[in-house]
Amino acid sequence: MPQLDPTSFASQVFWLVVTFVTLYILLVRVALPQLAGTLQKRQDRIDDDLAAAETLKKEAESVLGNYEKLMADSRTKAQARIQETAERLAREAEARNAALGDKLAREAAAAEARIAAARKEALANLRSVATDAARAAVGRLSGLDVSEDKAREAVAAVARAYEDR
Repeated sequence: MPQLDPTSFASQVFWLVVTFVTLYILLVRVALPQLAGTLQKRQDRIDDDLAAAETLKKEAESVLGNYEKLMADSRTKAQARIQETAERLAREAEARNAALGDKLAREAAAAEARIAAARKEALANLRSVATDAARAAVGRLSGLDVSEDKAREAVAAVARAYEDR
């Protein structure tokens, strides 16, 4: 094999050094800068993405804080409105109950007045009937004809005695 021939070692070493230096210069001047540029671009993009993510996170936290504040304010307003409505309804119910109580009291007073009038009329009718019945009973039992005035006085006396009890 010719590469193992010791007479050609010097030329082989020369070409090895030339090839190594050429590859080294190509790597240092062309490949490594491109690779470093690509890595730097990638790192810059990652940094930009992280910065954007951080900004979005801060915005999201801000929006969440605003949302929570809005919800708390809404709950507070809703509770206040519920309280106001409950108080208003209680006042209205109280007013309706008072009006109903007044109406029922007026109706009860009117009913009592009607009952008293009916009672008075019934008593007057009863006294008239009692007077007639007393005259008829006395006439039948004793055969006497009692005047209507005397019978009326007797019924009135019995009614007073009954009312005094």
